[in-house]
This record gives sequence, structure tokens and C-alpha cells, in this order.
Amino acid sequence: MDGNSKPPRMMSIREIAATGLLPEHALRLMLKAGKLPAIHIGKKALINYDRLCEALHGLTADVSTKEEQPW
Repeated sequence: MDGNSKPPRMMSIREIAATGLLPEHALRLMLKAGKLPAIHIGKKALINYDRLCEALHGLTADVSTKEEQPW
């Protein structure tokens, strides 16, 4: 870690949900599945908000359909 880097923003699930990034329930499911950059302190999980944003920004969605639906 060099002298110019700032510490990561560590936030709780409720704090991240309050930003509107993802719903609280989705964050809890992702945490349980081990898909969040988090550390656990007792019962509380603190999530690295900056790394979460980077991970979500790198995702792509495949919205193409292979076949046309009949309905």
C-alpha cells in the first residue's frame, strides 16, 4: 500500500442498500453465497463498497434471446 492510497469505504448492508445500489435482500443473499468483498466483525459484515461497485460495473447482461417466444 503506497502513501497516496486512501482506505476503502467499508459499509454495512443497510448503508449500501440506502445508496440505492442494490436492495438489502439481494445484498444479504450475495453475502451468504460469499459473493461480496466483506469482512465479518462479530455478527456484523462490513462490505468494501468501492470493490463492490467495481465488480458490478464489470458485469455484462446478455439480453438476447435464442428463440422468439410464442407469446
